[in-house]
Amino acid sequence: MATTAFQPGLVNLFTTQFSTNIELLLQQMGSLLRGKIREGFHVGKMASPINQIGAISSQAPAGRFAPLQRVDANLVRRWVFPQERELPQLVDQFDEYQTVVDPKSMYAQNTAMAFGRDWDDAIIAAFFGTAQTGQDAANLTGETASTTTYGVSDTFGSSASTGLTVAKIIEARRIMRHYHVDVDTDPLSLLIGSKQESDLLQQVQVVSTEFADRPILTNGKLTQFLGFDITVSERLSPGTASLRQCYAWAKSGMYLGMWKDMEVQMDRRVDLSSQPWQIYAKHMYGATRTQLGKVIQILAADTTGADITP
Repeated sequence: MATTAFQPGLVNLFTTQFSTNIELLLQQMGSLLRGKIREGFHVGKMASPINQIGAISSQAPAGRFAPLQRVDANLVRRWVFPQERELPQLVDQFDEYQTVVDPKSMYAQNTAMAFGRDWDDAIIAAFFGTAQTGQDAANLTGETASTTTYGVSDTFGSSASTGLTVAKIIEARRIMRHYHVDVDTDPLSLLIGSKQESDLLQQVQVVSTEFADRPILTNGKLTQFLGFDITVSERLSPGTASLRQCYAWAKSGMYLGMWKDMEVQMDRRVDLSSQPWQIYAKHMYGATRTQLGKVIQILAADTTGADITP
């Protein structure tokens, strides 16, 4: 039988220490878009977040003492529909006995990050998704957004496809004004990807103080430009393999309905071996565009490929 040679000193008592720190892997840390759109809480299988009245025009009198010719505004309801999500996780107690790490709080935090991405995905899908109007569930009409009418093409201002340019952002703002969006009182936002942020940071109109009365970059970050609050997200869908769909919108142009905001419960599963901890979370939500003209799609050349998830 082999024996280990004796070594004097503390070398025989050396230990291995493991960290008790836990960190989340790289991911979008929650929602980037809540707060930049309208929100409300609902019950029922569908909800109407807003009733809309169409524009009317005055008319000349038909004659002295002539019968009045009534003018009726077009009245419509916009609808939003809920989608359900849940996220159950288990922590085995036998596993807990063998570690000094308690992951339960980080599991809950990880859930919050996932739910935030759910909300953003619903909002992004609703930017140019089919919106529903009508009196009730039996009388709904789908409204689609035309990329020609409410969009800025990838070749705008150029003979070939280009990335995100200042000219494209100016055009998106022009289209909003054309459709009477109140750009002075209705907060404007712009959602772009990392490649589009890089495109803008290479344009002199953005980085040079000669084109603005104050620096546009804040600590090296591009947060506002031409009246738009800028958000960078890697969850924007590519229209094709080489185009990225970016969006400019007025806050009143998008809506997030909450049937159930995030709820997290932690309890024991006594019906399972080891009676593990269950971290169960759920929420119910839905998103819709409220009006055409308040959301503009901007196409930009992008060769970075598909979305980075999560």
